[in-house]
Parts: sequence; C-alpha cells; structure tokens
Amino acid sequence: MGDNTIYRASTTAPVNIAVIKYWGKRDAKLNLPTNSSLSVTLSQDDLRTHTTASCSSTFSGPDTLLLNGSPQDVSGARTQACFKALRGLRAELETANPSLPKLSTYPLRIVSSNNFPTAAGLASSASGFAALVRAIANLYELHSSPTALSQIARQGSGSACRSLFGGYVAWDQGSAADGSDSLAREVAPASHWPEMRALVLVVSAAKKGVSSTTGMQTTVATSALFRARAEDVVPKRMAEMERAIAERDFDAFARLTMRDSNNFHAVCLDTEPPIFYLNDVSRAAIRLVECINAAAGKAVAAYTFDAGPNAVIYFLEQNAGLVAGTFKTFLGHLDGWQTELGNKLAGQAGVAADALEQKSVDVVKDGVSRVILTSVGQGPVKTDESLIDEKGEPVV
Repeated sequence: MGDNTIYRASTTAPVNIAVIKYWGKRDAKLNLPTNSSLSVTLSQDDLRTHTTASCSSTFSGPDTLLLNGSPQDVSGARTQACFKALRGLRAELETANPSLPKLSTYPLRIVSSNNFPTAAGLASSASGFAALVRAIANLYELHSSPTALSQIARQGSGSACRSLFGGYVAWDQGSAADGSDSLAREVAPASHWPEMRALVLVVSAAKKGVSSTTGMQTTVATSALFRARAEDVVPKRMAEMERAIAERDFDAFARLTMRDSNNFHAVCLDTEPPIFYLNDVSRAAIRLVECINAAAGKAVAAYTFDAGPNAVIYFLEQNAGLVAGTFKTFLGHLDGWQTELGNKLAGQAGVAADALEQKSVDVVKDGVSRVILTSVGQGPVKTDESLIDEKGEPVV
C-alpha cells in the first residue's frame, strides 16, 4: 500500500535590518556579495514570515508557493537552487536509511504569510527565504546547523542568510568561488544586548521602483565610489561594529550605522542612472534624528535605510522616551503604538518641540503611514500553527 501521508512542518522567521549594508555581487548566480555585512534581527512579535511546507506522494503537478494568498512563481533559478540543495540533503538521508519515506521525490506545497508589507524595503525577501529554507529543512528532518542552512538561504536572497540567526549577525563575504565560505554567523545573541530597540517609520508600502537585484548590478557596473566602499570602507566598519556590539557601545554603534547608511545611499546616487531609494520623508526623518541627538547632547538614536524609503531608527530602551516618545508626539494617531513597548511610552516626555525642525516634523507627519515599534529578537522558531490542513489544502 502506498504512502498517502501529508507531511507538514511550519516555522516563523524574522526580518533583519543591516547596520553595515550588503550591496553588490561578485557572483550573481550564487548570490555572493562583494562585501561583508552585519545586521540586527528584529522581534517576530512585530515582523515575521510564517511558512508551512508540505509534501506528499498524493500531490500532483509542480512545486507551488502561496504568499499572502497569491500564487508565486517558483520556477526561478533562486528558488530552484534552494529546493535542489534541500532535496539533495534529504536524499542523502534516504540513501543512508532506505526505510525513510522518499520525501525528496514528492512535490512541495508551501504556504507563507507576512505580517508586514512585501517588497517595500522591509526585508521581506530575507524573512521569506529564511522561513522557506527552515520550514523545508524541518519537513525533511534535516539536522543542518543555521550556518549550513544560511548557505542555502543566501542563494534565494542574500540577506536571508542573516535571518537564520537571532540577535546580531554577520554575513562574511567569503572568497571561495563556489560560495562555500560565504556564510552567516552570530556575532552576539539577543540576550547580549537586549535593550536594543527599533522604530520603523513606514513611508511607503508600495513595491520598490528599482529592485535590489537590479540596483546592485547597475551599481557594480557604473559607480566609481563602489570599489572604495567594498574594498576599504566596509572591512574597517565591520571590525568597528563588531567591537561596538561586543562592548555595548551605543555611541559607536549609532555613528557607524548612520555613516554606513549614508555611504550606501551615496553609492546608489553615484550609479548611472542614479538610484533614489530615499525621498523627502526619508530625508526629513534623518533631520529629526539629528535634532534629537543634538538636543540630547549625544547619539541616542541612529537612522538607517535599506533599499527603500522606510526609516529604521535604533535606540536603547533607556532612551525610548527621547527617541520614540518624540516621534509619538506628532505620529501618535498612526497604527503601531498599541503594543507593550508603545504603552511604556505613556508619560515619557520626548525632546522639546522647539528643538525639532518644524518643516521636517510636518513632512514626516504627512508622509508616514504607520509605525512599527520593535526590539532585537530571536531567530526562526518552529511552530505547530500550520497554514496547510490535513488534506494538503491552504488554511483560509
């Protein structure tokens, strides 16, 4: 009698936001970067991808993926590279133990959902591919380490390799042609510096005008500043940032974070044609962070922007009132403050209104659609909450 079992496994995976940015590839097919990078993993209470992977001999047709209720094309080289690598590892187990069900030969049905806007500069591909790889690894009962799985996730989305860890994570660029040493590693767990907080100002939930993949290729081909960033600027900053995290030195962390964001976007502007990920609202948010730091007399807030206009502002819990409290004074009407972290801001005074540039306040007030107040968090988590039912159908 045949095996008609519907095999299922589910996981959630976090978003990570880089403080030392990855930009540019030395091998586009393998997603090998031209420079190392370092990120903070954000709490899944606020930003996560939930993915269920299933397979069965009863499934027919090709592999499928449903994201937020919409069918996705999984025939692309990146997704197929992940599937192939994971199936290969499962096949090795099946060869070593012939009694195991031949899951590697069954079609995959995958259902995934994000609790945040997709393709809007909020690292949806990072959490998405991390969840995809981790869920299939769980389905196949692989015993691969997060570092080993990061090599697979990297082929789907470069920054996804960092979302296989919690806390503070480095992605070492590596030098091997086959990418075997281009891996993610934990710099420090979330528990090492748990006071780290982040305020995300969602400027636009629309899909980006220039994708990260296209932008990177154009930058590598045309930017005169790019080589200096990859070869000189980033290696020095990686070492400095790791030291800042080890010492829990927020002043150094903040200044490195802001400088690297500025340098990254300068390289984007130096691309031909120039790439404008920041907009007027983004620049106004930068100005307000500068005002807050000036009023505090030290760096209590650090802005950073990925390939999109949304501001991510890092700060420590002890300065929540000065930073998040200031933004809440004129963004308090938006969704996102009704959380445990947001409720703690009640009664905490921000910086004085006259310390802020009113024009920038007005631009941010008019241009931000929602806020996300979150903290440093953990890596992927296995869950029993399945997005696919016992019959192999998506849970509506």
